[in-house]
Order: sequence, then structure tokens, then C-alpha cells
Amino acid sequence: HVSRNSSSVLAALRQVQAVTAGVMLPLLQSISGIIIGAFIVAALFALSSFITFVIFAGFGAVYLAMSLVIRKHLKRNARIIASVQAEGIRSVQEGLGGIRDVIINDTQPYFLSRYSELDMHLQRANATNALAAGAPRYAIEAAGMVIIAVLAYFLITRSNNAGQVLPMLGTFVLGAQRLLPSMQLVYGNWALILSNLAGAEVVLDALEAPLPADWNHPAAAKRLPFHRAILLRDVSFSYAPGQAPILERFNLTIAKGTKVGFIGKTGSGKSTTVDLVMGLLEPTSGTIEIDGQRLDGTTRRAWRQQIAHVPQSIFLADASIAENIAFGIDPAMIDLDRVRNAAQQAALSDFIDSLPQGYETRVGERGVRLSGGQRQRIGIARALYKQATVLVFDEATSALDTETEAAVMDAIRELPAELTVLIIAHRLTTVENCDEIVTIEDGRPSIWSRASGQIN
Repeated sequence: HVSRNSSSVLAALRQVQAVTAGVMLPLLQSISGIIIGAFIVAALFALSSFITFVIFAGFGAVYLAMSLVIRKHLKRNARIIASVQAEGIRSVQEGLGGIRDVIINDTQPYFLSRYSELDMHLQRANATNALAAGAPRYAIEAAGMVIIAVLAYFLITRSNNAGQVLPMLGTFVLGAQRLLPSMQLVYGNWALILSNLAGAEVVLDALEAPLPADWNHPAAAKRLPFHRAILLRDVSFSYAPGQAPILERFNLTIAKGTKVGFIGKTGSGKSTTVDLVMGLLEPTSGTIEIDGQRLDGTTRRAWRQQIAHVPQSIFLADASIAENIAFGIDPAMIDLDRVRNAAQQAALSDFIDSLPQGYETRVGERGVRLSGGQRQRIGIARALYKQATVLVFDEATSALDTETEAAVMDAIRELPAELTVLIIAHRLTTVENCDEIVTIEDGRPSIWSRASGQIN
């Protein structure tokens, strides 16, 4: 999830339909065309093997010559189409994702010209493929007329009875006329398949991408027990082989029910540490244990059921407040009492009750109808709706003003004492009420504890 651009995933999903329409269906149609063509050739062969061979060989030679000429062009266009579609999706995502900056900086022309250029390459490649698929038909019709004329001259000059030759030639002309659509169908589908093979490769690459070790473990019916502590023992981590480690022989114990703040410079490893604790990343070396049970492919999904995450930028769907608090739950299955309780704990219920439609109020795309503080509180309510025992706040207040941040932190301080809370922040004031503060430097932690008097 950290090494792949989302546009490549969307492009692969889009290519699934293209592969179905451009590879699978043409393949089935080609089989039908081959069967029909085989019956026609067999019938003509029974009349005259020589004439059948000449007609079939002539048509086949034209199609073979055309296929050899355009094969490279079709493959090149297939690669262009696959790459341009992914780039086009990325361009749209970037333009819409940064729409405020685009409008303020007046950079619409850049994104429009960028997308227009990509679209031009796409349309040109598609047009070339369509022309290549249909062009042989006209060459075949011309070649067919020449072949029939040569055969007619050859047979009439060598036959003593032209009256017998002409009906036979008429039969073969009719047969060739019936054979041509089948051959064109097979050829056109071959060209279509070839022009979509790069898309098929995109889909196959997505399907063959490495999967997490726990992907085929069914969702655990029970959560991984957590009653004592989370232990990181000699944990090292780097994002790529040969890359300098972000964390090195990292040791940390997080007792249940404590509030732990993580601070440090950008890139020091704060978020990486918490991602490891949440089971989103695997240590390069070392172990992570929950109450003495090792976190691995067999336990990771059950452990994640104990965790709720509040990021800096809360994703909100264009749906009701209730649906956003119970995000990912079928609306018919949402427990409204649980939603209200979560909103109350997140200091959000008064605001929601003041709205005409209450919990059914739609928030707009990405929550555009809400303030930053309200979006963060919905994120907190979402975490509380899950009834997790570990809450993670990943720079959840860093984009808020001081007053709004203080209000959100007050809501966090009022959370039930039995919850384990991990807070990632840049400012010391954000984590000043934590039981422990972990500073990370050079991949190693320094721990300050309120219990030992190190935090006033």
C-alpha cells in the first residue's frame, strides 16, 4: 500500500473491462469464425481442391503479409494505450485532489493541456488500431477479384467446355464471398486481441503483485486478546532492501491503558513505528508481541480489529454523518445508538443535533460542508464506533488552528481510561498530557515517563 500509486490500481480495474471486451470476447468470436470458415473450405475442397487451395492461399497470403506489417504497430499502440490511461487517471486525480491550489494558482491550463495531450495520444493509437484491423478487407476484395479473374482465364483457356467452368467459378465466387467475412472476423479479432495485450499484462501484474501473508486468513471472529502490553523487541525496518533503516534495534513497551505520544523530526520514524504496531508494516528484523503473542501473518488481522486510526486527513464519503461514523458498514446494519454514543464521546453530538437532518445530514465530497475540527471529530467518532482498545492519532490535529486543536485534544483527554492511545505529533504541547513521550532520533527511541517524574 506504500509502494504503489493508486492510479495504477484504478487503471488495472479499468483494464479488466477492456480485457473482457478486447481479448476474451474476440477470442470466442474467432473460434466461431474458424469453425464456419472450415466448413466453407471443406465444401469447396470437395468441388475442387486446386481452386480451393489457390483461393485460400491467396487470401491467406494477403492476411499474413498485413499481419507482419502491422504487428509491431499494434503492440506499440497497446503499450501506449495502457500507459496513457494510467497517466490520464493520475492527472485527473492530481488535479481534483489539489483543486484549491489549482484554482488559486490558476493552473487549470496546465492540467487541461496535460490531459488533452494524453487523450490525443490515446485517440491516435485507437484510430490506428481500428484502421489496421479493417484495412485488409479492401486489399482482400481487390486480390480476390484478381485471383478469380486469373482462375477464370486459366480454366476457360484449358477447358473445352466453358459452360461447365462458369457455374463452378460462380460457386467458388459465392464460397469466397462467404469465406471472406469469417477470415476478416478472425483477423480483426486477432488485431483487437494484440492491441489489448498490454492491458492484459497490466491486469496480470496487478494479480501477481505480492500479497500480505495474512490475505487468505478469514476475518477473525474474535479479536486478538490484549490485556497487558505491546512489546517491540529489537525491531529494525527499512522500506526497501539495501536502503538505510528507518528504525534500528528499536525496543519499546506500551502498557495497556496508557497514552503515549510520539514526537520527532519529519522522517524520524514516528509514523513508521506506529504503522508497525498497527500491523500495516512488517519488521525487517525483530518481533512485535501482543501480551507475549507474536504479531505475524496468522494474528495480524485479528490484532487490527483491536485498532482504530485517526489520520491527519480524514477521508469522508459523500454520505450521511451516520454512514461516515460507521464507515464501511452497510447502512441497514448501522447501530444508531452506537453512532450517537461515539459522537457524544467525540464531543460532536451537540453539533449534529443542531442540524436540521441530524445524523442523516450529508457531508459532501470529502466533507467539504464541514470545518476541519468537525471532520477530525467525525474521525474520532469513527474510531470510537469500532469499539477498539487501541486508538491511534497520526498527526490528527497538526492541520488545525490552536483553538480547534485544543478542543479536539480535550475530546481525546476525555476518552475512557481503559483505552490505549498513541498520538503522533510534531509539537510537544500536543502530547504534554500523555503518560509517556517517545522521541525518536537516528532510528532509536528515548522514553520520558510521567510516572517517573520526567514529565511535569
